Amino acid sequence: QLQLVESGGGLVHPGGSLTLSCAASGFTFDDYAIGWFRQVPGKEREGVSCISTRGYAIHYADSVKGRFTISRDNAKNTVYLQMNSLKPEDTAVYYCAASRTTVQAMCRGVVGDYWGQGTQVTVSS
Repeated sequence: QLQLVESGGGLVHPGGSLTLSCAASGFTFDDYAIGWFRQVPGKEREGVSCISTRGYAIHYADSVKGRFTISRDNAKNTVYLQMNSLKPEDTAVYYCAASRTTVQAMCRGVVGDYWGQGTQVTVSS
């Protein structure tokens, strides 16, 4: 059964950190680029960061550059998103997705062949 399962969300104070995980199963993980996306009610889903199959190519949205770091462990079929210096505007449901496309096309076009169910991140004092 094909699955992408996000975990690690929660409530954090501004300036704090969280690490999200995306665990994949049911498909050939290292054939796919993986991306993190986020969405708030009433707004379109946006690409946060995407990583290529071997991790050689990475894309970050301008809003998270220098604060978020994406990485992947193909041996564990898992992608991580380390989020530092969190701001209230980072509050959203975060989704991971898998796609056979470039990281730029994936993140900018919000493209995914498979999607997880999402995890809530709330940044509030």
